[in-house]
Amino acid sequence: MFTGIIEETGKVKSISSERGTILIEASRVLEKTNIGDSIAVNGVCLTVTTIQGNAFSADVMPETLRVSSLGGLVPGSRVNLERAMAADGRFGGHIVSGHIDGTGRIESLKREENAVWVTVSAPKEILDLIIYKGSIAIDGISLTVAYVDDEVFRVSIIPHTGQETTLLSKNPGDIVNLENDIIGKYVKKLLTSSNETPSKDDEITEDFLRQNGF
Repeated sequence: MFTGIIEETGKVKSISSERGTILIEASRVLEKTNIGDSIAVNGVCLTVTTIQGNAFSADVMPETLRVSSLGGLVPGSRVNLERAMAADGRFGGHIVSGHIDGTGRIESLKREENAVWVTVSAPKEILDLIIYKGSIAIDGISLTVAYVDDEVFRVSIIPHTGQETTLLSKNPGDIVNLENDIIGKYVKKLLTSSNETPSKDDEITEDFLRQNGF
């Protein structure tokens, strides 16, 4: 589990879809990190397979490349990095699983005094789970939604977030990874299930009660 508070940005040293591996240069996230630990790379939870000096490698499945923006990375790309949350750590963001729901597209970046408004378009199934003042993870960054409609949502980026992440280095048209608030996803699933019409086998009848000792 992650919190969406980025610890540092790393640099892709190599990535191979054929071998299914990615090698990332980093420093802070390697402290006390062991083989098998989880690190979120642009919001995608990856398992550390090797540590080579100031870099770590991870396996990347074809499915991960298909549903995320990782397939578009090249050597030299900057990525947001966060280690899995320690049990005794502060919960500074929101619950982030590292299992992204899909991708969105940067539509615009507009400065307003010391902040920058970032507008992102996304598929309907993602927008349906976004609420005003709710949480969204963009490339692994925990952010508060300041506007949402049927086509886009917007977040306002403070200077610290801009400096410590890759978000403001994006350009209109760039693809970003999106993860909805996990609580919203569970609520939607429960509500959808409760609205389903029960089958005849699920009905509690007088005969059923007698057969079961009532």
